[in-house]
Amino acid sequence: MTKVLDLSSPAVFIGRQGNGVISFGSGQPDLPPPKEAIEGVNIRADLRYGLIQGELPLREALSKEYPGSTADNFVITNGASEALDLIFRVLGRGKVLLPRPYYYSYPPIVTMAGMEPVYTDLVEGRINIDDFREKVKDCKAVLINSPSNPTGRIENISTLKEIEKITAELGIYVISDEVYKDLIYERENYHIHGDHVITVNSFSKTYAMCGVRVGYLWSADQRIADQAIEIKTHTSMNTNLVGQDMALKAMNVPKEYIVEQQKIWRERRDLIYDGFCRLGFELWRPEGAFYILPKCKNPREFLTVLYQDYKVITYLGEWFGAPDHIRLSYALDTKLIEEGLSRIELAMKKVKCL
Repeated sequence: MTKVLDLSSPAVFIGRQGNGVISFGSGQPDLPPPKEAIEGVNIRADLRYGLIQGELPLREALSKEYPGSTADNFVITNGASEALDLIFRVLGRGKVLLPRPYYYSYPPIVTMAGMEPVYTDLVEGRINIDDFREKVKDCKAVLINSPSNPTGRIENISTLKEIEKITAELGIYVISDEVYKDLIYERENYHIHGDHVITVNSFSKTYAMCGVRVGYLWSADQRIADQAIEIKTHTSMNTNLVGQDMALKAMNVPKEYIVEQQKIWRERRDLIYDGFCRLGFELWRPEGAFYILPKCKNPREFLTVLYQDYKVITYLGEWFGAPDHIRLSYALDTKLIEEGLSRIELAMKKVKCL
């Protein structure tokens, strides 16, 4: 009998690689960062404390991408995760509406800030606006992630505009996690806006700089930025300056860089989506990011067999609020995706998963 892994959280798999392991786990782009981000970075000049809010040149460059904003509206953070942590600690008590399935860190970040998560269940991977409208009334904030990890789906623009309207009328904050905004295959990104909107983004996905840990929050409400700076002063202090230099240089790459990346992700999406359909799984077709969330019977047993017998890492859907699913990232080379699909097909002969 197969020994059951400790599957209480993704920590069991994060960082596992090598020795023939094929990981469909962490959403870490395998593509190289733009050469512009690396060239000319003076590490010796950046071994010092920096501004808690973030270096001015980077904030000024970001302000050009957000009409009506200034450098003061931004706080540069240790990835998008710190930005979210700061935001919810600034907001304090109250309920936060989370679409479910959700990124696995959302509920812990909310609860550790002293807030209470409540959920609206997605329909075909998208927000049901009627359920949203009913549940958001009692909330202080809502967290939107489009494109989504773990579904790979994007919200309809009409839905996003309705969310803008509802939350503005009720005086509810919208936290828009847009770390995958440049990885949309179907249309241009729609940026949720308004004085009640707080945007979170990162250089990890677009520019394949996950380990550099540079993200940011933006808010038209200056009080949000100011209070986040106060908290950050007593916790992480400044975000690393080498990373901020790399981020600033990355912003200067030609748009073709992003277009070419989108082509690669689209090709990989088609490969893994078609492969899982061929194997008989039921799943949504991703429209952005680089994730699939197929339905799966006996997911714990299947995941364990995949890892222990076939050296394939996948994530449990229950970590994302999606029991009876598994989640896979296709942020890896097409040859590895093909080999992984072959191993998954073999594992299906050992575990009833359809």
